[in-house]
Amino acid sequence: MSFVQDTATDKALVEQCLGGDASAFRPLVERYQRVLFTVAARMLGDEAEAADAAQNAFVRAYDKLQTYDPAHKFFSWLYRILVNECLNVRRARRRFEPLSTAMPSADDPHRAAQASETKAKVRACLAKLSGDYREVIVLRHYADLSYQEIAATLGIPEKTVKSRLYSARQRLSELLVGWDGGR
Repeated sequence: MSFVQDTATDKALVEQCLGGDASAFRPLVERYQRVLFTVAARMLGDEAEAADAAQNAFVRAYDKLQTYDPAHKFFSWLYRILVNECLNVRRARRRFEPLSTAMPSADDPHRAAQASETKAKVRACLAKLSGDYREVIVLRHYADLSYQEIAATLGIPEKTVKSRLYSARQRLSELLVGWDGGR
């Protein structure tokens, strides 16, 4: 899942919004809604919460549009709003996790069960990573951003992205090998 960051168009749309044309925000939502949802889903591990977090991030961005600095990429600014929203959701969560309502495929119940277990295992181990590590994993492997795009989004050097991603993968691998399912 890749998206194209068009900084000039983003900035022009923001200017239109600030000039009173609220409909100019819609193309920004359409361009970034999928990647924001994907990032939120990986950070929160719940699609309903992710959809709410992404929507809330857009609402907050629209409300605070006058604080956007055009010297920076719009996506980077929007991404930070989303991350803060996800952190707020995680803090507000109750101590229990609801049961999944997803049903395995009737075609091959064993394979569906294995796939579901693997996804749950990765999601659980991903949640155990530090925020910095989880961010680079999610942006690289789930949002499909390049190293350069991740660096711009997080405001860190590309070398730091590569180093952090290497360490994050190592740590995730250790967690996956030693995973006991929370027992």
